[in-house]
Amino acid sequence: MKQLLKKYFGYDDFRPGQKKLIDSIMAGRDVLGIMPTGAGKSICYQIPALAMDGTAIVVSPLISLMKDQVTALNQAGIHAAYINSSLTENQISLAFANARQGRYKIIYIAPERLDTPQFYEYSEMADIALVAVDEAHCVSQWGQDFRPGYLNVAAFVARLDEKGRRPVLCAFTATATKEVKDDMVCMLGLKDPNVLVTGFDRENLYFAVQRPKDKMKAALGYVMSHAGESGIVYCNTRAGVEEVCDMLVEHGIPAARYHAGMSNEERMENQDDFIFDRKPVIVATNAFGMGIDKSNVRYVLHFNMPQSMENYYQEAGRAGRDGGAAQCLLLYAPKDPATNRFLLENKESKKEMTEDERKEILERDLQRLKVMTFYSTTKECLRKYILNYFGETTHMDCHNCGNCDADFEKHDVTELGRQVVNCVYEMRQRFGINIIVGVLRGSKNAKIVRYGFESLKTYGKLADYAESTLRQVIDALLQEDMLIQTADRYPVLCLGKSYEKLKDEQFQLTIKTEVRKSAESGETAGNGERAGAKGKIKGALGKGALDDAGFALFEKLRQKRLALAKEERVPPYIVFSDKTLVDMCLKRPQTKEEMLEVSGVGASKLEKYGEAFLQVIKGA
Repeated sequence: MKQLLKKYFGYDDFRPGQKKLIDSIMAGRDVLGIMPTGAGKSICYQIPALAMDGTAIVVSPLISLMKDQVTALNQAGIHAAYINSSLTENQISLAFANARQGRYKIIYIAPERLDTPQFYEYSEMADIALVAVDEAHCVSQWGQDFRPGYLNVAAFVARLDEKGRRPVLCAFTATATKEVKDDMVCMLGLKDPNVLVTGFDRENLYFAVQRPKDKMKAALGYVMSHAGESGIVYCNTRAGVEEVCDMLVEHGIPAARYHAGMSNEERMENQDDFIFDRKPVIVATNAFGMGIDKSNVRYVLHFNMPQSMENYYQEAGRAGRDGGAAQCLLLYAPKDPATNRFLLENKESKKEMTEDERKEILERDLQRLKVMTFYSTTKECLRKYILNYFGETTHMDCHNCGNCDADFEKHDVTELGRQVVNCVYEMRQRFGINIIVGVLRGSKNAKIVRYGFESLKTYGKLADYAESTLRQVIDALLQEDMLIQTADRYPVLCLGKSYEKLKDEQFQLTIKTEVRKSAESGETAGNGERAGAKGKIKGALGKGALDDAGFALFEKLRQKRLALAKEERVPPYIVFSDKTLVDMCLKRPQTKEEMLEVSGVGASKLEKYGEAFLQVIKGA
């Protein structure tokens, strides 16, 4: 296995968890791997595919990701193909003809294609040794990207099993709660799988949340401060994508846009501009899966709060796939939860469901939205919050996120919490946050006057406190389950099961306020600080800082890589990743044998590119 890893991928050893899953697959056992983005999930099925007799079928939902993976495999000397809706019928027929002749070791296919006559005909005669399901959470209605086509996987494998030809079945995803994990095992028909969760932590990612008064100004400042770096900006509407992209372009930033309202041709052209580094920034909708495998994305900026932690972590995880340091910044505004609620209530996918199904799915979605809102407003360690959500319990702060870097002061707001709860009780648990805050602050709002709330005991009790402070107190009460917010169209506050804790004289409710504000330009402390071009490479790739000569060599190698990529019409990172170029700068190989010692240089790429890069190194 290690020889195959070195020969085709240029790595000396496996990453944590990879060998365990590979050994299970080679022993004929089904597996389920839950591994964070960048942990090397694809290696877990690509290496067994090379070692086994027969062909491996990889089920993937993302067209562009298939294209990237197949391009990378062919570059590494492995015969692979993909079959999806981006191909013409003639191209699909040709691909199946080649597949029947055994020309491909690995075939990527969209889940919907498993149920077509052409694939059925092919699978009847093919020697299929392995079926790998990528983004396996898509099989679960509790997952954030449910794809009905994934239900074809179990039926396809069962059909082969009936004929005594059942392949090994393996499934992989980056994020999954317990419900989703159980669904994957059941819905895919995994038999006694070896389940491996390597952990959800992406140590190279720096998480931060900001609440700027002007999001446009903050986004512009952040992107400009990372000029030359590759980044993704996510918005939750098409109109938002257009507005943010236009704003960046007007300020001279080479940015592309990407959303479902564009033509396929324009989307593909813009994605290629991003992947080939012609436009280092792309602005995209949260809802539209880009499925990119770009390794050198240095930041992901969420212009709006996503609808769930699953969505957020998957999207943020597109940063730093090369293992280098990267930033994930979320710009939050108090109106974000309401906007997302509207989008969830009007989901196109809900139109074909029964009323009961719609209600159940909406309740689940609103609970996820609540979790995401807490993440966006908490003053606690952000990484700890994420890991705890996915079941990886930790009590330690990471000291490497925006909240850990910020300077907070704790405030005892127990008495304020009591007054809020009293107000909710007085108002018979029938009104929302805005009215509650208005009553407590003594507002003369027309609705408050009309309902006669001026006569309540709690009216004006907290008139000396800012609205933002009272909202923070309410957030704290919600997180402590002392209050709950209903899932109605117009949510109201009700007493939670823990509200009586406020009667305990020993109990203390606290909130945090930031002493040292983050700059509205979007700069974040810690890993985010950059100092010139050399700082970008050192900060982004971490190990082994380059000196001036090393950085000059890196730039020359990068230019050579770009020239070769243009010749072959492949993305630059398909030739070699930034991390591999940095390792070349550190090791400075002089022979082909020494070049093989560079991480990421395998036999096929050595033969194809080795001499060109050796010449650059020798001439430096």
